Amino acid sequence: MNKKVFFLLFPFVIWPGIVFFASAQTSLREVYKVAGKDSLALEIYFPDTNDKPKPAMIFFFGGGWNQGSIEQFRPHAEHFVQKGLITVLVDYRVRSRQQTSPFDALEDAKSAIRYLKLHAERLAIDTSKIIASGGSAGGHLAAATALISGFNGKEDPEISTQPAALVLFNPVIDNGPGGYGYERIGAHYKDFSPLHNLSEGAPPTLFFLGTNDQLIPVVTAQYYAMVMKKVGSYCELILYEGEGHGFFNVRNKEIYLQTLEETEAFLRKTGLMPQSN
Repeated sequence: MNKKVFFLLFPFVIWPGIVFFASAQTSLREVYKVAGKDSLALEIYFPDTNDKPKPAMIFFFGGGWNQGSIEQFRPHAEHFVQKGLITVLVDYRVRSRQQTSPFDALEDAKSAIRYLKLHAERLAIDTSKIIASGGSAGGHLAAATALISGFNGKEDPEISTQPAALVLFNPVIDNGPGGYGYERIGAHYKDFSPLHNLSEGAPPTLFFLGTNDQLIPVVTAQYYAMVMKKVGSYCELILYEGEGHGFFNVRNKEIYLQTLEETEAFLRKTGLMPQSN
């Protein structure tokens, strides 16, 4: 495995209110797909342990399929790699940069997971322990890789994109009439909306939401959790009282750290956290 080692120049990095202690970080940047003139890349972080296959946690940034950056979940990736997981930041096409649709974004998300599975042996990834995570529209992409059968790229369709678990931060899970993005999704919502495609076999899910979220109603999240139970799947819904959209981001130190702890507990509960942690 051809890994790159990046050495940070300072003993610590300061984010408003949070200090990340830096060390030599083993990471790798790989192009997983070429779409038109765009080369879409993954940034992959590797724990400083042996090459035995490990769980991998994949992060999709938010931004309404319109904008956004892998920087949103870099702190999460750096945290969980220290816990023994391989972590992956996924770049994908958005309207502001590539003039693309939400359907293209989902195609890219599924392409990224297939790439990781195809190269799992080289990257030392345990394909039975892939966790898909994301916020807002990125949460939609994470959920859709598990629940939506269409919108595939040119990769081998026999390679399943279903992850072992989902960690969703105020995710867009209802694209139907009255739901987020319906004006762009239209009649395709029946094949695109996670809420409308829940079925037996849906992976265990951790769902974070603020009760004052102006985009994702609490009742929608509660209904999602109820349907998950009906189809025989586990869904842990954690509501943050009074918080709005994006409450989980690193700038909100206390909540950010709390959601990390709750995510670790969920991964231990589902058997996806490396044993040493």
